[in-house]
Amino acid sequence: MNKRQVGASYEKLAADYLCAQGYEIITCNFRCRNGEIDLIAREEEYLCFVEVKYRAGTGCGSPLEAVTWHKRQNILKVARYYLMRNGLRMDTPCRFDVVAVCGQEITLIRNAFGE
Repeated sequence: MNKRQVGASYEKLAADYLCAQGYEIITCNFRCRNGEIDLIAREEEYLCFVEVKYRAGTGCGSPLEAVTWHKRQNILKVARYYLMRNGLRMDTPCRFDVVAVCGQEITLIRNAFGE
C-alpha cells in the first residue's frame, strides 16, 4: 500500500473507533487551499475537528508528537473555513481532537488543542 492508502485505512479505523465512542462522523478528508482535516464529527453539542496520526511504533516518536504547532495552525484555519463555508456561526461549540494510532493501540485525546 502507498502512504495515501495506509492513511485512509487508519482514518477509517479512527472513524469506526469514534463511532463506537458515540461520535457521529459528518465528513472525512475535508480539504481547502489551507490544508485538510481528517475527520469532522459531532459529539453531543460539539463539532469536532479530528486529526488522525499513525505510527507503527515509537522509533520516530509518538503519533501525538507529529501534531506540531504548525499542523495545529493549519487545522484551525481549515476549521474556520469549514464553519464559514457551511454557514455556521464562529461561536459554534467546537473542539479539536486527536486520534493517535500506535501499532494496535488507539488513543483519543479530546480537546487536544484549542485556540
